[in-house]
Amino acid sequence: VQLQASGGGLAQPGNSLRLSCAASGLSFRDYSWAWYRQSPGKEREFVAAVEPYNSRTWYSDSLKDRFTIARDDASGTLYLQMNDLKPRDTAVYFCGASYSGSLYNTDSYDYWGQGTQVTVSS
Repeated sequence: VQLQASGGGLAQPGNSLRLSCAASGLSFRDYSWAWYRQSPGKEREFVAAVEPYNSRTWYSDSLKDRFTIARDDASGTLYLQMNDLKPRDTAVYFCGASYSGSLYNTDSYDYWGQGTQVTVSS
């Protein structure tokens, strides 16, 4: 199984970035997928998740107005559209695949990508 996250980089406050997570080696459509982020010295933080089959989405309350998660089962790719970026969004962003369990619990995830760095700074 491989999860390849990409799309991170340096962005100015107010700008947008779109992260991608390309998955292979597993049945993408059967998993819930999520984005988490982690800043230095902090625990991994839930950002958003999307369920299989019905594509129901879940968001961190503090991010739901600016971030949008989406899945493309045909290509096996997960996305995170991040708008109006703020310096506090600076973190390494990880994609994860969960077959069962609470999407808010990192222990529920079977696979993780390697992370992509997002830095928001002027």
